[in-house]
Amino acid sequence: MDREWNDSQPIYRQLRDKVVAMILDGVLKEGDPLPSVRNVAAEYRVNPLTVLKGYQQLVDEGLVETRRGRGMFINTGARSLLLQGERQKFLGEEWPRVYATIQRLGLTAEELLNGANHRPSSEDAQSKPAESNPSEKEREP
Repeated sequence: MDREWNDSQPIYRQLRDKVVAMILDGVLKEGDPLPSVRNVAAEYRVNPLTVLKGYQQLVDEGLVETRRGRGMFINTGARSLLLQGERQKFLGEEWPRVYATIQRLGLTAEELLNGANHRPSSEDAQSKPAESNPSEKEREP
């Protein structure tokens, strides 16, 4: 897990999101134990109650179960439940903005696929002419 926290949301929520990402990425699999509250709190220098609150959200969402005296474990079906929810969230919240940007820039599917495979280097940016700076004649109506 990344040790950097941002100020855009509470730390317990960021901890929850990090565990969710680990489940989606396959780092944590169904049946795996979560790291102990004490270990996470010590490693990331946060209050154990903060870690517990993040973990409790996962329990409330049905992704994690508490086994008395043994710890917290990833539930069966947690990854598929997360995938379904994250896909809906992406399509409902992020995709409309991404799609609008694609339309605004006039990008084709081929350009998008090629762009995902090729990241321009600083040399590429310097060797290309500035296409976004129209001349005075082009700006006049």
